[in-house]
Amino acid sequence: MDVLDRLHKLMEARNWTMYRLAKESGLTESTIANIYRRNAIPSIDTLEKICQGFGITLSQFFSDAEMVELTDELKEVFENWRTMTPEQKEAALTMMRAFNHDK
Repeated sequence: MDVLDRLHKLMEARNWTMYRLAKESGLTESTIANIYRRNAIPSIDTLEKICQGFGITLSQFFSDAEMVELTDELKEVFENWRTMTPEQKEAALTMMRAFNHDK
């Protein structure tokens, strides 16, 4: 996978500039610009920050499958899911399935 191409596609999909990516990821605009200018692969640390800015995980960045952005609501769902008992998880799934059948 071409990391720079992937970055470009993610920015393009969101209609983001390098400035916006820098702002969302907590990096400087010059850091983002240098990645492109030097045609360089960012370090894992930098790439993790970029992924956080996009609201995706590193595995989603490198995946060819459809991405689901981790919104604050989804992060809360996953955090709560992690601490549920198997019975609570099954009850939550049953409730979600019932909501989907009501459409």
